[in-house]
Amino acid sequence: MTDPPVARLADLLVNYSLELKPGQIVRLDGGTVAAPFVRELYRAALRAGAYPRTRVEVEGIDVIAVGEASEEQLTFISEIDRYEIDHVDAIVTIWADRNTRALSQADPQRLSKKIASRRQLTNRLWERIDEGNAKWVGTRFPTDAHAQDAEMSLAEYEEFVYGACHVGGDEDPVAHWRAVSGELTERARELDTFTELRVVGPDTDLRLNVAGRTWLAADGKLNMPDGEIFTSPVESATEGEIRFSFPAIFQGRGVEDVRLRFEGGRVVRAEAGSGNEFLQSLLDMDEGARMLGEVAFGLNYEIDRFTRDILFDEKIGGTMHFALGSSFKKLGGRNESGLHWDMICDLRAEGEVYADGELVWKSGKFLRAPRAGVREPVATS
Repeated sequence: MTDPPVARLADLLVNYSLELKPGQIVRLDGGTVAAPFVRELYRAALRAGAYPRTRVEVEGIDVIAVGEASEEQLTFISEIDRYEIDHVDAIVTIWADRNTRALSQADPQRLSKKIASRRQLTNRLWERIDEGNAKWVGTRFPTDAHAQDAEMSLAEYEEFVYGACHVGGDEDPVAHWRAVSGELTERARELDTFTELRVVGPDTDLRLNVAGRTWLAADGKLNMPDGEIFTSPVESATEGEIRFSFPAIFQGRGVEDVRLRFEGGRVVRAEAGSGNEFLQSLLDMDEGARMLGEVAFGLNYEIDRFTRDILFDEKIGGTMHFALGSSFKKLGGRNESGLHWDMICDLRAEGEVYADGELVWKSGKFLRAPRAGVREPVATS
């Protein structure tokens, strides 16, 4: 039996996020727990005239790999995987788990090596996306495990997920996300005109150089739900301190009360209330792991609670998030790393952001409507 919200979400991804065309090849990635959603995506892709293929993985394989594989096996990348990344037209990633803590006891060093090895496929996919030769979108399929993390019943969590995507009722989800796109794009074009951001909050005073970097409006084309504006800051210019009051979640593991100090663009001091060993192992993954690859404003005010799921949490209206590791080349970023770890800074109660010395954001909101401007060329060396 078809579940209407699931079918509506599948249709939204196929026809709005990916805009699949007849003859295009789309890969559907997910676990067995997401089978109901995979089926609806497959159906929607067929109706669009595309050629869907599924890649459904059995839960627990990654636990076995990290625990039992040799070093060579752990970091091996198949030529088949490389070929697919070079030839598919689109990929849908379905995040869904029966157990979100399956890797909690995994060796952090081995887990870091596995993550880093897979990053080369991700980077190649982003190259093709930036060239206009491929598309990708990621979304969440509700499960008991994620509902438990969010401290909701499964029914409550399903309502939350489908409501955030605007597929739970009778409204037109495409019309909604097109309207969001227009609003976010106006703000992004204004942010393009600024050179420096200063973020001030509890135990936080951080300066970032964004000169010449392009801001992107996240409007449901890459994530669903969406609602943020992001860029990659100048790698060598981040200075100051920041504290992340929300747990920093990565591969299902939470690191509590992360505090970072930056000098010359690099993390020179890092500590955490818990999970410090995992934090240090990820920072030591490679040379680029200690630099910021992303800074973003969370602007989806319909998402107002922390759920331990970065897909939703990074969009919480009134927050900012900062990602350690790889940056976005399309936006001007130059940092390369096997890591891309989003951490959320809650600025809703006490937070200010200054753009080129002007207070533009206070207590989680921009103080005025976007102001149009034309950016002059700025050196980014």
